Amino acid sequence: MAEISATLVKDLREKTGAGMMDCKKALVESGGDMEKAVVYLREKGLAKAAKKAGRATSEGFIGSYIHSNGKLAVLVELKCETDFVAKNEQFREFARELAMQVCAAAPLCVTPDQIPADILEREKGIYKKQAMDEGKPENIAEKIMEGRLKKFYQESCLLDQAYIKDDKKRIQDLLNELIARLGENIQIGRFTRMALGDDASGE
Repeated sequence: MAEISATLVKDLREKTGAGMMDCKKALVESGGDMEKAVVYLREKGLAKAAKKAGRATSEGFIGSYIHSNGKLAVLVELKCETDFVAKNEQFREFARELAMQVCAAAPLCVTPDQIPADILEREKGIYKKQAMDEGKPENIAEKIMEGRLKKFYQESCLLDQAYIKDDKKRIQDLLNELIARLGENIQIGRFTRMALGDDASGE
């Protein structure tokens, strides 16, 4: 087994925000491979996030971003359980990062279940017709439609989107990491994206 140095543990801790013992265990489990250790901690973060998902979020912070030309602005509501976490700089920085994400990637909503039914049906119809026009039988066209719908979610739903600064991570992954780090249920609430002369906004 590879020797796990204190420097390696420190580097992993800085990269993920996880505790020292968790980082050491992750490195031991992954044979000293940094990327595998990150994946290990993210999977553990998912487990921690799931346990906290039912707890009430009555505190929070509104992250904001205004583009340098003054013609595009975003507000994002990030919710947590306590005022203590709401004042945490990592929490607030994540809210600001979310505002930049919404500005750049223009999601329609936070989660797939928030997509309006008429838009969802329209997209399904388009994808299925495209597949049928390509000469695919109906059962194959259905599967193609489902695959293209998944891509639509990845483009349109904030939690499913690839992070603009690291496309190997989704916003959901970053949220799970923050939950694991701060130890509270954290949820993305509403967001509004305002472009001059446009009415693009999300809930």
